[in-house]
Amino acid sequence: METYLRMADLPYQNYFDGKLSPQGKMPWIEYNNEQVYGTEFIMEFLEEKLGVSLNKSLTLQERALSRAITKMVEEHFYWTLAYCQWVDNLEETQKMLSVSGPLSDLLKWILSHLTGGIVKREMYGHGIGRFSKEEVYGLMEKDMRTLATLLGDKKYIMGSKLSAVDATVFGHLAPAMWTLPGSRPEQLIKGELINLAMYCDRIRRRFWPEWFVDLEDFRYDLTTEMSDTPSKLPDLGLYSRTDTSQETIYSHSSDPTGHSLYDSDMDTECSEIDQLKC
Repeated sequence: METYLRMADLPYQNYFDGKLSPQGKMPWIEYNNEQVYGTEFIMEFLEEKLGVSLNKSLTLQERALSRAITKMVEEHFYWTLAYCQWVDNLEETQKMLSVSGPLSDLLKWILSHLTGGIVKREMYGHGIGRFSKEEVYGLMEKDMRTLATLLGDKKYIMGSKLSAVDATVFGHLAPAMWTLPGSRPEQLIKGELINLAMYCDRIRRRFWPEWFVDLEDFRYDLTTEMSDTPSKLPDLGLYSRTDTSQETIYSHSSDPTGHSLYDSDMDTECSEIDQLKC
């Protein structure tokens, strides 16, 4: 959701208060005292209220394909990532949690195991949690290979221009790139499916300029031991790519947070910005 807001050049204010929507989910936003819940409904709301649309250049057929990709990512690939993050790599995830205070280690343990339990229960209800570890990872690999094939050598999923599906795909591939060290999805995205890594870095550099990563993050090394002190990501509470005094959208969501790997991309992309402004 944050990446979408940045792509649409809409300023927003984050609130990391953990408050969920009435449906018990994130993200949700508040705009002019009106609350909207769920990514798809938020996008539709912003399109109606502000005329924001990243899909203007897409044909009806391309929009249909875009929706199919979005649903594969949100309703299938997401759960395999959740399994990897909160079940199979729970100890590494626990180290990344930002908790301070004298009981921080205990709180991290409680929070991570509580979340892991919730994820396992929800995965079982979804159905994907009823499969074995190998089967879940097999489904994940099929989804990642599908995305890599769809992307090919294009700049973005649907071609040379951004569309809403890129916010969705980037938001789900980012954990494989930067928050799952040593995992199977990291091995894939930084190895055989390197076009997905290049794609992630392209979007990160363009829309998350304050999010810096080490160039070593783009290489998976089987001989490298994981660090016990993973880097903490900054609190990116307020974002606006322009200096205009537009109304701010208040977003309740989670935050991640780049030096360039492929500098030549920046010059060719700058001309697209004006086409995205509402």
